Formats: sequence, structure tokens, C-alpha cells
Amino acid sequence: MDPVIEKKTSYVGSAIESKHRKKSKLTMKTRESLAGYLFIAPMLLGTTILVILPIIAAFIMSFTDWVFIRGVSDLNFVGLENYKTLANDDLFIKSVQNNIWLILAVPLTMAVSLVLAIIINKHVYFSAFFKVVYFIPYISSIVAIAIVYQLLFHPSYGPVNEFLMALGINDPPRWLADSSWALVSVIIISIWTSIGFNLIIYLAAIQNIPRDLYEAANMDGAGTWAKFRFITLPMLSPTTFFLLITGIIYSFKAFELIVVLTGGGPSYSTSVIVYYLYEQAFESLRSGYASAISIVLLLILLVITALQWLGQKKWVNY
Repeated sequence: MDPVIEKKTSYVGSAIESKHRKKSKLTMKTRESLAGYLFIAPMLLGTTILVILPIIAAFIMSFTDWVFIRGVSDLNFVGLENYKTLANDDLFIKSVQNNIWLILAVPLTMAVSLVLAIIINKHVYFSAFFKVVYFIPYISSIVAIAIVYQLLFHPSYGPVNEFLMALGINDPPRWLADSSWALVSVIIISIWTSIGFNLIIYLAAIQNIPRDLYEAANMDGAGTWAKFRFITLPMLSPTTFFLLITGIIYSFKAFELIVVLTGGGPSYSTSVIVYYLYEQAFESLRSGYASAISIVLLLILLVITALQWLGQKKWVNY
């Protein structure tokens, strides 16, 4: 065969083979992508139906005066009227203030949990038993917890006030029956129920800190406080950041405890945003107004989370 023809034939064959290989690789990538989309399809579908579409619907309804029992035919657009009303709604502003107090309880919960985690990790026998004891309130029914604390904090014959009077306090707080103490009672219960989750997360993080760091610190003569400040806290900063975000979001979701324990009272002293939203939507039947509240709540959470993500760059060590 002519060498020139043979060379051209070889070149054409190589080109065809290379084309087939590229096509085969492209087909494989397409199959892998298709398989990935099939795996995430159920979650994507559920998120779209249960999260994204309701948010869009709530956003649209927030510009209406709709009452859902009257049907869609009675829906009227009122523009920004619901948001203007919110800005001057004293009960809504009171609910936001109560939520802020619940947020301030989150760092306290984390601090107590961290101290307990360090103590249980190093200085307590039967640590597994204490882990279970502290975790039980977190997995218990909120309704059951609320009923128990209604009895504990009863102003007349509750064990808490009986104990305080035994200590010589003749006029103990009326707790849930007093607008000045009701929110404090809710915060105490929230801290008690949240400690278990934070404790378990902190314990897991503490046990993952390399022992070599503490050994090196001992060789350098570092004390207990120095090791805590320069080793433990920085190594726990990602965990602290995670618990801070989840704790703040959880504080905005306080609903069951409020409903069963106080019903938002007395005098709306324990009303929070979610409870006020529920009241407007299902008791006052102001669906459009409640939708505006939900959008404002979403924006508040987005802003707080964004600020946390921006601020974490300065103190979280990955």
C-alpha cells in the first residue's frame, strides 16, 4: 500500500476513535448527572412543594386582605397596607421584643452547656448516665414539659414557691401569673430543655480536640485557664457557631411551649412572633396580615443569619 494512503487511513481511524471516546465520556457524564438528579428529585420536589411555593404564596398574600374562609374570590390587593399596619402594631412590636429576650438566652444556654460538657468529660464518673439525664428534656414532649412546669411554678402551691418560702422569702414571684415574671419563666424552661442538645454537641467536639495540643501546652507550663482560652475555645469555635445559629432559629420557633404554658399572656407578656402570627391567622382569621408577619419573620432570620456568617470570619477557626 502507498505510504501516503496508509498514513491518511491511520489518521482518519485515530480521529474516528478519538471522537468515539469523547462521545463515550460525554454519555457517561450525562448518565452520572441524570442519576444524581434522580436521587435528589424527591427532596427537591418536597422542598419546592412544602417550602418554596408556600413562601411565594405567603409573599403574594401579604399584599392582600384575604380571609381564607371566604375563598379566593374575596381576595383584594391592598398594597403595602399590611406592612404599614405592622410597623404601628404595638402587640407585634411587643412580640419582637420578647423574641429578642429569648435570643439573649441562647448564649447563656451555650455557656452553661459548655461548662457542664467540660466537667462531665474530665471530672465526673458515670458520664454516660449524666449525658442521658441532661438529654432527656430535649427529647421529651414540649406539652408534657409545659404541664409539669405549670405545676412547679404555680403561684399558690407550686413546689418552687414552697421552697422559696421555706428559705424565708415571704412574697415569692407569681411566675406564670405575673406579667413581669412570665417571660423569665419561659426563658428558664427554654434553657433547661436546650442544655441537653448543646451539651452532647460540645462533648463530641471536645473529644475531637487533639490531645497533642494540651500536651504541648503542659510542656510550655500553660495553666488551666490558658489552655481553655487558647486551645479549647478556638477549637470549639465552629461548634459554637453552629449552636449559635441553631439556637437563635430555635428561639424564633418557640410556639408549643408558649401555647400550652401561657397562651401568650398574661397581657401578651410572653407573646412571640410565631404565636402572634398563629393568633392573627387562625383566631382573628386575618390571613393576609399573618402572611405579612411571616415574611417579616423570614427577613429577620435572613438578616441575623447573614450577620452571623459575616461575623464568624473574625472568630471561627476552621
